[in-house]
Amino acid sequence: MPYSARELLARIIKCEAGGEGERGMKAVATVVMNRVHAPYGEYRRVAQGDLRKVIYQECQFDCVKGIIGGRSNPQTIWANPPEDIHYEIADWALAGNKLYNVGQCLWYMNPYRPGCPYTFPWNGTGRYTIKIRNHCFYQPTERYRDT
Repeated sequence: MPYSARELLARIIKCEAGGEGERGMKAVATVVMNRVHAPYGEYRRVAQGDLRKVIYQECQFDCVKGIIGGRSNPQTIWANPPEDIHYEIADWALAGNKLYNVGQCLWYMNPYRPGCPYTFPWNGTGRYTIKIRNHCFYQPTERYRDT
């Protein structure tokens, strides 16, 4: 039986940002929901406002890949059930709340170093906005409109 939207969002929050504190988890939830509600571009075209399509879109989240680099991925949404805090943040995001300083960001990444690249993804469709704990967050540029 497929996960409900709430369950799926709670699982992606835990897997993608479980060690980033409440603010970091809310930032990731904001990005996921921004993709769901994107008015144009790739996320609008591919996901069409569907949370499930956002989360399962190919090459978007390592947490939905069973294999990474030829090895089994132990950190997946299936292997790590959410806790109360993850459900609370999922409910917060599903109710339309956003972390204000993440704004309309559509991407985040952990650069595994102190600084954040100015653009991400590498095709130049996102511009650096803020770093929260280990994740860098990116707003769409005009280039994103044509994706």
